[in-house]
Amino acid sequence: MKLNKNADTKILIVGLGLLGGSYAKALKKKGYTVWAIEKKQESVDFALAHGIADRASTAVEPQWIREANLTVFALYPHVFLKWVEENAALFPAGALLTDVTGVKSAVVSRIQALLPQGVEYVAAHPMAGREVGGVENSDDAIFHGANFIVVPTEANTHGGVETCKELGRELGFGHISVLTPQKHDEMIAFLSQLTHCIAVSLMCAGDDRGLVDYTGDSFRDLTRIARIQEDMWSELFLLNKEALLCQIEKFRQSFDALVDAIAREDTETMKEMMRLSTARRALFDRKGDTK
Repeated sequence: MKLNKNADTKILIVGLGLLGGSYAKALKKKGYTVWAIEKKQESVDFALAHGIADRASTAVEPQWIREANLTVFALYPHVFLKWVEENAALFPAGALLTDVTGVKSAVVSRIQALLPQGVEYVAAHPMAGREVGGVENSDDAIFHGANFIVVPTEANTHGGVETCKELGRELGFGHISVLTPQKHDEMIAFLSQLTHCIAVSLMCAGDDRGLVDYTGDSFRDLTRIARIQEDMWSELFLLNKEALLCQIEKFRQSFDALVDAIAREDTETMKEMMRLSTARRALFDRKGDTK
């Protein structure tokens, strides 16, 4: 299917947290009809009061599921699996599903196995977010220029994958990639999960409350993601445990090399690591960003 930019295209979002709400905002601005299913009544009320969704309900609405051209799941992995297990039969043949889930290998094949024949699920991962959650903090600007990853399997069709890419473009993402579930999880273990582990460990390493009066931007920048949602991130860490532990070990080896160089006053090794760090970091700078 193709996404037609008009109110006749109905997009159902299951889960109105930060990402679900931000998807809804972006798609409403594009002229799509947006429906939402969310278990928290206060989130439903907020979404309706602020025009984030055309319709929203705390109940599973079979008619919405049957009529939606595209359904987006913005749920924790275990909730996603349970929801599909309980409601998969409601999806008609030809339905297309996608998600925002942060791990794939532990989820994708299990979801696909639960779906009726003719219902397609194309996994995706928006590489965008904030340190606060909830629909009240949703903001579609977080997608602008960010990376969007489509994670298909052999069970997916060319049309389904292309529609998922089109969704990324409609949301405002600047770059769209395609990865296998295994490659996605390896990549996310390094780029996201390891960095959160480092930020959490750093914040837990010192308890001097006076530090807040002395810090500069470097510490604030490095620990921004230490304000973390413990339920979600602990689940993601464990679902991707093998890949994450592999990346932690690589980091440990690199850190130990720096520790050893400092202990031995090996200035050249320190400088070489810093030169390599500077060169690699430059690849990540967005246009106009030199920080």
